[in-house]
Amino acid sequence: MDRLGEYSLLYDFYGQLLTEKQQKIYEEVRFGDLSLSEASELFGVSRQGIHDTVRRVEEALDRYEEKLGLEKQFREIQQKAARIREICEELRQTGQQTKEIEEILQLTAEIEES
Repeated sequence: MDRLGEYSLLYDFYGQLLTEKQQKIYEEVRFGDLSLSEASELFGVSRQGIHDTVRRVEEALDRYEEKLGLEKQFREIQQKAARIREICEELRQTGQQTKEIEEILQLTAEIEES
């Protein structure tokens, strides 16, 4: 995953911990594809101020992840769920089509969705 994608995921986890102004600026610059100059005009802040805000937001997201580790836990859960799905599919291929396998697959799907 590229760095912007990583920050997008971190923002999903920790964005609500930022100030409202930080959220708005970050969303417009990173997700709304506004240039620093355009964001500067929109928010009435210098171009350098917008750049500094984006940098500080990404530093904050990194600190939150370092302390809380929610994104890491999420990835680990997703990997384990994928492995469970693989095992169930392997069991299906050996002809072991049981109610328990179907229940495991259903639970795995629910975990992946949350």
